[in-house]
Formats: sequence, C-alpha cells, structure tokens
Amino acid sequence: MRFNRFLLSGTLIVVALVVQVSVLARLHLPGAVPDLVLLTVVGLSMVYGHVSGALIGFTAGLLADLAPPADHAAGRYALVLCVIGYVAGLTRPETGQPRSATGPMVMVVAAAIGSTLLYAGVGALVGDTGARHVGLASLILTAVVYDLLLAPFTVPWIMALARRADGDPIAESAAATGTVTAGLTAGGTGLRLGDRRGGGLRGGLRARAARGRAARAARIKGVKRL
Repeated sequence: MRFNRFLLSGTLIVVALVVQVSVLARLHLPGAVPDLVLLTVVGLSMVYGHVSGALIGFTAGLLADLAPPADHAAGRYALVLCVIGYVAGLTRPETGQPRSATGPMVMVVAAAIGSTLLYAGVGALVGDTGARHVGLASLILTAVVYDLLLAPFTVPWIMALARRADGDPIAESAAATGTVTAGLTAGGTGLRLGDRRGGGLRGGLRARAARGRAARAARIKGVKRL
C-alpha cells in the first residue's frame, strides 16, 4: 500500500477502535454493539480495492482482538474482517465513487450480517458457543440496525477522506483527458505549422533555383556580348 493509504488507514482504525471500546461498548445496548471498526474497514475497502481491503481488515481485526477487554482468541476477528474487507473491495466502483448511497448501504447490511455469521461460525469451531445463548437472530438484527444508523455519519466521510488522500480517480481521469486533448490539439497545430514551414521551404528552394537560372542566363548573355 502507499504511505498515505497506510497512514490514513491506521489513523482511522485506531480512532474507530478507541471510540468503539471507550464509548459504544459502554452504552449497553440490547443485542450487538455498533461496530465502528467494521464500518471503517468497509469504507476504506470500497475505495482502495480488495487487496488493500483484506490487509486493512486483517490489521483492524487483529487490533480489535488484542484491545482490552477482548475475551476471545486472538485472530478470530482478524479473519472475519479480512474476509469482509476483501469482499467489500470487490464492490469498488470503476470510477472510484459510487453513483448513489444505495451501494454502500447494501454493503453495510451485508457486512453486518456476514461478520456476525462468520464470527459465530469461527467461534463454534474453537468451542465458543456464546452466540447460541444470546441468540444469533437477535444479534444479526441488532447489528444491522445499529450499523445502518451509524453508517450515514461515518462511511461517506471515510470514503471521501480515502479518495482525497489517495487522489480522486475522477479528478485524475478528467485531468488525464484534458492532457490528452491538449496534446492532440498541440500535435495538430504542430502538423499545420510543419506544413506551413514545409511550404515555405519549398518556396525558398524555388526562389533560389530561379535566381540561379537568372544568374546563369546573365553570364551567358555576358559571354555573348563579349
């Protein structure tokens, strides 16, 4: 990843993790906890693509695994967010900017459902059955509701910051198009100027040839005069 991507992603992930642990987790809301780290990973992945999204998700998940008061095995949430970041990166718009807010919101819903199911599935593999006691359906429902309520205030700003730090693809495309157009225009002008120079060169050669013929004719006439 580029240095500006690394710096921005690391800063946003740390801020999101601090806010989630110190504020959102202390609200004691029923069901799941609003996952600001997940929204950060989704927003960055939809700008940077699937490869960077997987790396960002793994790093964010590993930090969440190690941050207190984590009570699960390290690497569990890292695996979940790595998959979510990869999938979210696959939905990256070709222009670098979504046409509407529907795409990111659909991705937020899919990420909330997918992360809850993956987390519960990985927990079942390692012997953690906490999701069964709480109720998987209620966890999924509350996770979707909380993340959807939080997404409009976070995901668009995260994506805007990511595009600005990485260079707006739309602006770069417009600038490249303008450069190519200017180059073609300049090339066309150069050809026309070259044609004019070529015409001037031919005219100069003709004038020299005419003067040469006149000089030879004068010499001939002079000889005849002699």
